Amino acid sequence: MARQFFVGGNFKMNPASRKDKVALVKLLNEAELDPNTEVVISPPALYLIPVKGSIRKDIKVAAQNCYFKDSGAFTGEISPAQLVDSEIPYVILGHSERRTLFHESSEVVAQKTRAALDKGLNIILCIGETLNEREAGETAKVCEEQLKAVVDVLKESDWSKIVVAYEPVWAIGTGKVATPQQAQEAHKDIRSYLSKAVSSGVAESTRIIYGGSVNAGNCKELSTLPDVDGFLVGDGSNHDLRDLVVVGCSIFSLSGSDITIQIYTEVKRHGLRAKVPWFYSGSRLKRTHL
Repeated sequence: MARQFFVGGNFKMNPASRKDKVALVKLLNEAELDPNTEVVISPPALYLIPVKGSIRKDIKVAAQNCYFKDSGAFTGEISPAQLVDSEIPYVILGHSERRTLFHESSEVVAQKTRAALDKGLNIILCIGETLNEREAGETAKVCEEQLKAVVDVLKESDWSKIVVAYEPVWAIGTGKVATPQQAQEAHKDIRSYLSKAVSSGVAESTRIIYGGSVNAGNCKELSTLPDVDGFLVGDGSNHDLRDLVVVGCSIFSLSGSDITIQIYTEVKRHGLRAKVPWFYSGSRLKRTHL
C-alpha cells in the first residue's frame, strides 16, 4: 500500500506581520506543487481563518494546538469544536515545544488527540527524544512511551486520521539533523511498535514524517528512505529565518520581508516526482538550476 507523501509547514509564532502573512500566502498560491503530495501549513491561531479563506484549495490548514474541552473558562485555548466550525481540517498535537515549554504530558496529548478525533479533526501527532535520551540509547523507548498514551485511548479505525511526526528534540531549530540512517531506524521502530500495539494494517498505512532541521541540503536523501513519508518543518530558532515550509521537496523560507524558494527535482518515491526547479527572491521569479 503506497502512502501519500505528506509535507507540513509549522509557522510557529511567525510571520511577524499581516503583510508577511499575505506575501507568504501569495507565494504559495502561485507555486507549482506536486498534486500527489498532501500539503498542510500551520500558521499562528490569529491567522488561521484568514489563511484558510485565501489559500488555494489543494493546500490544507492546521492549527498548532487545541484543548480537550469544547468550551468553557480556559483562557487562551482553542477547542476542537471551534476548529471544525471554522473548517480547519488539521491540528498539530504533542509538539516538543508544547511538551517542554508548556509542560504537556503524554497523557494530556492523548486527551487532546481523543477530543480532536471525536470532532472529526485530522492529527499531526509529534513525538521525539531529547539529546540525552538519544545518547542513552533510549530513542525507541521514549517514542513508544509517548505513543502508548495515545494508543491507549484510540480505536484502530482512528489511525486513518493520524500522521505521526518524528521530531528528535535535539534537531529542532538547532541546525543539527538526524542522519538518514538514524531517521530510518527511528521511523522503522515506530512502525514496528504500531504493528505490535495496534495492528499490522495500521503500521503499514500510517504516514510517519520527519521533522528536525530539514533543509535544502538534506531533504532529498531523507525523502527516499522507505519509512519516511514526508516532513514537518518549522524553524523558530534562527532569527534570520522567519518561516520555513517544505512543499514536496521544495524549501520555502521567509526571512524578514524577503522570501526565498528553492525547489528540488529528481526526488522519486512511490512513483512520484517533484516539479522543475525555480527560484524566487523578493518580487522576481525565475527558473534556475540548484
